[in-house]
Amino acid sequence: MFDLSEINKKNICIMGLMGSGKSIIGKDLSKYLNLNFYDTDKEIELKTKKKINEIFEEEGESYFRDIEEKVCIEILANDNCVISLGGGSIISKKIRKTIKKNSYSIYLQVTLNNLLNRLKFSRKRPLLNNNSNKSEIMQKLLKNRQKFYEKADLIINNNGDKFQTMKQIKSRLNIYAN
Repeated sequence: MFDLSEINKKNICIMGLMGSGKSIIGKDLSKYLNLNFYDTDKEIELKTKKKINEIFEEEGESYFRDIEEKVCIEILANDNCVISLGGGSIISKKIRKTIKKNSYSIYLQVTLNNLLNRLKFSRKRPLLNNNSNKSEIMQKLLKNRQKFYEKADLIINNNGDKFQTMKQIKSRLNIYAN
């Protein structure tokens, strides 16, 4: 089985834009590897006792990013877990440094068309809510974050079904197994 200590990492983190499948793939990967699973957005909601949408509406994005940074840094310090990061967490230099130091990182790459398709009925994405041009917003987010996502240890295309994605990840992680 995959041993994180053999590659000098404490955990695995999954990153990508909203709708890329981070939570679904992260949960499945944690079960496969028998590791704990954390979703940083869920952890933020538990800590603040508010939904992400509420935090954005009541306090604004910069307040949310401050909380996100604290929660992510705390979770990224854990050992032997799979962590699904919020899509925008990667914009924090502190989070990026902690990922590089502690985590084997996986970027779930998805085409903008597929992301828009997956998100068209979502009401829990504060950066997309109340915006008529979701495509433009997603393009801008990708443009701003892609350079950080692409520094991941592993880049996996997640345009198909999760079973194909998991198969690719498992195959890659088996390279590191004994």
